[in-house]
Amino acid sequence: MSGPASNSDDPLEIARDVALVRRISAVPSLLKLVCQNTGMGFAAVARVTDGTWTACAVQDDIEFGLAPGGQLDVKTTLCREARAARQPVVIDHASQDPVYFDHHTPRLYNIESYISVPILRPGGDYFGNLCAIDPRPHVVSDPRTVTMFTVFAELIGLQLASEDHQAEVESALALERSTAELREQFIAVLGHDLRNPLAAVGATAELMVRSTGEPQMVKLGTRLRATARRMSNLIDDVLDFARGRLGSGMGIEAAEVPDLARSMHEVVAELREANPQREVVEQIRIDRPVHCDRGRLQQLLSNLLGNALTYGAADRPVAVSAGFEDDRWLVLSVANQGEPISPANLPLVFEPYWRPHTSKPGGGLGLGLYICAQIARAHGGELCVSSTVESGTVFTARLPIGVTP
Repeated sequence: MSGPASNSDDPLEIARDVALVRRISAVPSLLKLVCQNTGMGFAAVARVTDGTWTACAVQDDIEFGLAPGGQLDVKTTLCREARAARQPVVIDHASQDPVYFDHHTPRLYNIESYISVPILRPGGDYFGNLCAIDPRPHVVSDPRTVTMFTVFAELIGLQLASEDHQAEVESALALERSTAELREQFIAVLGHDLRNPLAAVGATAELMVRSTGEPQMVKLGTRLRATARRMSNLIDDVLDFARGRLGSGMGIEAAEVPDLARSMHEVVAELREANPQREVVEQIRIDRPVHCDRGRLQQLLSNLLGNALTYGAADRPVAVSAGFEDDRWLVLSVANQGEPISPANLPLVFEPYWRPHTSKPGGGLGLGLYICAQIARAHGGELCVSSTVESGTVFTARLPIGVTP
């Protein structure tokens, strides 16, 4: 079923449609072919509504004097009849035509031969007409000529739809880019502005833990301190994400770290303290200096271990290991048992904001693993994951050692 014809005479919309036709590179060639194959001196693609006739593209070999963007009173044209009937109007010799011999259009514009074929978008919306005129008579009612015009009009309609779709895609992409930039700027500003009140909360928690002997206050202070640390980690993740998206990626400050094993032990000890009910088994064998960003690798291990403690089976240990492979790689892995990640979700785990559907509210923003992957990449390495019922879920970071990224 055909869609409705356009009745808009808005000058901005008319200008948009003129520009739309100009972007179709094939139109000038089609108009030249029309004139060459029919012998007619003027051909045009016109946008036609109830109230306007506007030339979008022209081939003028007879100095008719109408340029793209030029308009005619639609009541003086035969395109109005073609539009109303949605059928071609064809005249070989107007002054001798039994229907059009006294029509005002041929007399007004001094034309003898005329053809106008509707241009429809694929959905049936009426755009306008492909038309040609000449002051001399020409045989344009020949079926091959009418078919040529009809095919050309259909091609123009298809190209109009394609250009419309391309414009919509470009507009949507521009809007998405703008929205993403605003969102990430907002995230960065929000994360920065949360620092001061969070520091006050952390200081209050420390005061409650250290300055009172009341067990209940110490317990509340300890809980508040843990909450403040968790919030601080969330803010760190948000800021790292925003910096990475707004800048050129995750920034690191690599240096020779002689005691990386101690730094890894500190991270494990901190998470053990925060999760006293869980068992964490560690096997960290780093006995030589490593060229890396100490703080970032601590962040990587903290995120991976925190993730394992959150999603691993509560009654099974989490295993942390770190060591060297082939004297070329530092390999850091964190493994937990429990329900495996589905094969469909494995490619998604390092995407920002992604969380499994089983996640509980308040479990995080879904940035931790994304940031871990970015840290590994910034060091010239990679982070990968495997997950099966038999082997559990294992996140493994492989980082080059002794080489400046």
